[in-house]
Amino acid sequence: MNRRHEIRTPSRRLAALAAAALLAVLSAPSPAGADATATAPALTLPMAGRVVEAAIAEARRLGAPGGAVAVVDAGGQPVAVARLDGSFPVSGVVALGKARTAALFARPTKVLESAINGGRTSMLALTDTVDATTMQGGVPLTIDGRVVGAVGVAGAASADQDSQIAEAAAPAVADPAALGRAELTHFAAADVVAAFAAGKPLSENVGFKVHASRREKAGEAEVHTLDTDVMYVLEGEAVLVLGGTVVGPRTVTPTEIRGNSIEGGEVHPLRKGDVLVIPAGTPHWFRDVVAGPVLYYTVKSTGAAR
Repeated sequence: MNRRHEIRTPSRRLAALAAAALLAVLSAPSPAGADATATAPALTLPMAGRVVEAAIAEARRLGAPGGAVAVVDAGGQPVAVARLDGSFPVSGVVALGKARTAALFARPTKVLESAINGGRTSMLALTDTVDATTMQGGVPLTIDGRVVGAVGVAGAASADQDSQIAEAAAPAVADPAALGRAELTHFAAADVVAAFAAGKPLSENVGFKVHASRREKAGEAEVHTLDTDVMYVLEGEAVLVLGGTVVGPRTVTPTEIRGNSIEGGEVHPLRKGDVLVIPAGTPHWFRDVVAGPVLYYTVKSTGAAR
């Protein structure tokens, strides 16, 4: 009688253990009653854009030193990726890995990391067998209890902050109001001066944003697909180009396009006391700073509220 013997190498044994661990994790109830196998609504670009905007707003609220945000669909395919200034270069790749893992497992990546930290070390093999990123910061996106995708965050102040930002952003996929509701806010003069010195937002919520903007040199061409900008110049002089065609356009977030310059368009000199309204979707470019720094309030009325 011929006998066939199966020889198991250490890597195959590890993969088998990982598969068993994966089955154990997946057998646990999905969060919020999510059912990854049910027919789910499709994740759209505007939905992904809301999640990215919510994540960026939460990162700024927490004072995160940087961070990348990635949104994927239910199959783990990228829909939107954005990276805050100051983030380490590979943060976008890590955020995508977290989002993909959360989508395919239909649960937060924190569950996987906790299982490993709790002694299920065989699950480390998931990084090889299914290319999983078993670090917290990935959260499924659900609509009516069904998983439509996931958001991943990497590069904030800590792993816990990655998760906090992702968890705060996830509800925006179904509820635009989750971007943040307007509240009565009083900014002391010293806080306003400090904001203009750094050129940073004062307030951001679902309906509008108030930025203490500062410009010392020419910038990139910009198009905001949702935001109408209202600018009020406090100090300085600049030349702004409106309309025309963006040269070298690139999408930096689902709701923002940037480029090197603008061809054509209207030239508008800006001086102290001027007010300028830039409708959503209008290319605009600070071509020159004549007398800087230019300090100006920017109030953004966002179409995400509609």
